[in-house]
Amino acid sequence: MAVLNLLPADQCEFDLLSLGALVHRLDPGTTPFRRARNFEIHVSGGEYNVAANLASCFGQRTAIATAMVDYGIGELVQARVREMGVTPLYKHMKHDGVRGPNIATVYSDRGLGVRPPVVYYNRANEAAAQLGPGDFDWNAIFARGIRWFHSGGIYAAIGEKTSDLILEGMQAAKAAGAVTSFDLNYRAKLWKTLPGGEEKGIAMNRDIVKNVDVLIGNEEDLQKGLGYEGQDVEQHSKLDPKAFFSMIERVKADYPNVKVVATTLREVQSTNRHNWSAVLWYDGAKFPQEIDSYDPKSADSPKLIGNPMKPMQLDVVDRIGGGDGFASGLIYGLLDGRHPEDCLRLGWAHGALLTTFTGDVSMARLDEVEALAQGGSARVQR
Repeated sequence: MAVLNLLPADQCEFDLLSLGALVHRLDPGTTPFRRARNFEIHVSGGEYNVAANLASCFGQRTAIATAMVDYGIGELVQARVREMGVTPLYKHMKHDGVRGPNIATVYSDRGLGVRPPVVYYNRANEAAAQLGPGDFDWNAIFARGIRWFHSGGIYAAIGEKTSDLILEGMQAAKAAGAVTSFDLNYRAKLWKTLPGGEEKGIAMNRDIVKNVDVLIGNEEDLQKGLGYEGQDVEQHSKLDPKAFFSMIERVKADYPNVKVVATTLREVQSTNRHNWSAVLWYDGAKFPQEIDSYDPKSADSPKLIGNPMKPMQLDVVDRIGGGDGFASGLIYGLLDGRHPEDCLRLGWAHGALLTTFTGDVSMARLDEVEALAQGGSARVQR
C-alpha cells in the first residue's frame, strides 16, 4: 500500500536532506536562569534534529543545509553535527567580532512538577535567518541523489526570505524525484515580526504545502498555519484525534498532493508527567488501527503490534525535541518501506524515548525503539 515514490537507496548519496537553522541551547537543568550558575550546551534546530536522529538512531545517511558562522560557537556547533553523523552543507559567514552574524541562542530550563519549562530566544542577527533563494545550488545538491527533503515552519518564519528558500528547495526536490516533508510548527509570534505578518505566513505555508508529500502538524498547526477556521483547539481532549482527522479532509481537498499527515497527541499533567499518543493519516487510511484488524499470518501485516497502541504515560526528563523525535521515527519507517502502522509506532516510541534524555537529539538505539513500539516495558535489562 505504498503511496510514496522513493528513489532507490543505492542510487542516492543521502537518504534525507534537511533545510533549517542550527541553534545552541543553554540548559541549566531544573534551575531557573535567574539563579543559574552553570548550564549544558545542546546543539539543536527542528530540521537538524530530524537529520541527527535519523543518522544517530536509525542509521540513515543525512545532511543539513544551513548557515555557519566562522567563530568559536560555530566551531562548537560543527563538532556536534559531525558527532551525530550528519553531513554539513554550509553557507559560511564571517563574524565581525562584535554584532555577528550569530548562531542563535535558545535559553531553556526544564522546569519541574508544577513549574513549567521556560523557553526564550536571542535570534538577533541570526545567520540562518539571512539565507534566501540562490544561496544553495540545488541542482548540484540533488544531482548527488537525495531520497527525502525536509524542512519546517519555524525556519520559514525566522527571516524575510527563508520561506522563499524553503519553497525553492521543495520545488527542486520535487523536480529531482525526492519525497518532501514539512513540519508546520506554526509560530504566530515569529510571523508577526516579519513584513506581511501572519497573512504572509499563511500564504507562504500554503505555497510550500502545494509541494509537500508528507505533512506533520497537529490540528492547531493545520488550522492556524493554513488559515482554516475551526473549533477552539483548547476545548477538546488533547488525546482525541477526531478533530484532527476531520481537518485532514479539508486539507486533502485543497492539497491533493499531500499523501501522508501525522501528528503527536500530548496531554500535559505536569512538567514531568505527560500522556502521549500519535495518529497517522495515510492516503485515506487512519492509524493506529485495532490489532484484531490485522491477520498475523499475512506478510503484509505490520510487525510491531505486540500490544494495542494506547496513550503512553511519560515520566519526562526533558520535553524539548519530542516532536522532532516523532517525525524522525515516522520518516525512518517510511524510508524503510514499512507498514504505515509500524511507521506510526516507530515515531510514537522514538518521540517518547527522546523525552527521557537531556538535550534535543536522540540517544536511543533502533532496537530500543522497536521494543517500545511493540509494547516493551521499563523493567531492568540484565
